[in-house]
Amino acid sequence: MSIQKECILRYRTEGHVRFQLPAALCQDTVAVSLKQKICAIEGVYRVTLYPRQGKLSIRFQETACQFSLLAEQLSGIIAQLEQTGALVPVAPKATVLKTLAKNVREKADNFALTRWVSAKTTEVKETLQATKIVTKLALKKPSAFVRDPEKAIIDFFNDILVLFLIRLHWEQITKLWLLNPFRYRYEWLATFYMFFLLIRSRKPK
Repeated sequence: MSIQKECILRYRTEGHVRFQLPAALCQDTVAVSLKQKICAIEGVYRVTLYPRQGKLSIRFQETACQFSLLAEQLSGIIAQLEQTGALVPVAPKATVLKTLAKNVREKADNFALTRWVSAKTTEVKETLQATKIVTKLALKKPSAFVRDPEKAIIDFFNDILVLFLIRLHWEQITKLWLLNPFRYRYEWLATFYMFFLLIRSRKPK
């Protein structure tokens, strides 16, 4: 791929452009030569090159040098440097900021993963504890299971479902529903109706 195609236009406004340059153009001797040649273009009055960041900023008078002409001459300068053999391929190196950002992202991901695992572990423990309680309550009434096993099994799974729904919405209940009951009145109505059905199903026929 031509090295000109690796020069990316990052910003353009009247009389000011910024480019992202490949590492080959940011070597010490090449960067100095590139800056000098750009400064020699008619209409260009300021050139700032940041080799470590690979950034090039050019300020120019559009009345003396239009952007299309500037881009054409810049491409010619780079092609000339390439033909002279001054450009040596350079493996991209991570800058300090990029390395720091990568480390921060990795730590954040690890922290988020740790929190997620911890939260899920707590949820599983709480669910198991609730299941044990329901199971113990069911075992205390073996006669109900013998008398009507189908109803006993349905009641057991209804209890599990209610506990699961409460656990699933616990954050919303404590942080939203209780603080603003009128706004969440339909959620409360659904909750009360669920408990009504649960209690009603336990009444002997």
